[in-house]
Amino acid sequence: MIVVVPVDPPREGLSLSALSATAPITDAEACRLYEASVTDVVSAVEQSGGDLLVNYRDKETLPEGVTADDPESELSEWLTDVLEDDDVRLERQVGSTRSARIGNTVTHLLKRENASAVGVLEPTVPLVRRGEIDSTAMALRRHEVVLGPGSAGGTYLSAYTKPIDFTDAYTTPSLSTLARQSAGADCSLGFAPMLPTLETADGLRETMTTLEARAIADRPGGSATAAVLDEIAITIGTDGTLERDR
Repeated sequence: MIVVVPVDPPREGLSLSALSATAPITDAEACRLYEASVTDVVSAVEQSGGDLLVNYRDKETLPEGVTADDPESELSEWLTDVLEDDDVRLERQVGSTRSARIGNTVTHLLKRENASAVGVLEPTVPLVRRGEIDSTAMALRRHEVVLGPGSAGGTYLSAYTKPIDFTDAYTTPSLSTLARQSAGADCSLGFAPMLPTLETADGLRETMTTLEARAIADRPGGSATAAVLDEIAITIGTDGTLERDR
């Protein structure tokens, strides 16, 4: 399975902007958290049986006011530092919307490159491990589409052996939309275990508690994200709200 990770250039005001608007972290901290999450996600893919493809946004597809002169070189240098494999495949995204960009990539890989299976893994799910990725590849032997439910009705993982109609498929709530589009394409649908993403305050809180529980159990994963969260010193209060230690 080719595992596509759609990555934006890390920029303040772009990276996890919805999170910094709803949680007690700054835009700069959200950007650091995004970088750490991407590190954990691509590391999990590298450890799995999947083939990593980083699908990056170039300067033509970035929002107004966000600059990136050479996103490919920037990401290539960054990924070389965090991965054992220094020959990471990078492909630029093509399309006017996120749904179009992801749909174009999946369809191209399945139809033009004759890939047997393509997974799309969000860069904001640092809890993902090789187990979820490899089990999804196995599930695609029984189903034509496999979805991994994420936070707030979204998906952290979507995988295909045949294309569907991707029009607006990745708009919120993407889980039900993708399920509907899959059914419309007569695809057998399976599901991966649920994992939270960092895109919302609730998702951050769920990620933090799971990282803490895994650390207590000495279960690896999400180390880059855990380190940044420790530096930021954000905690969960007794009433369940996110707080700053300092």
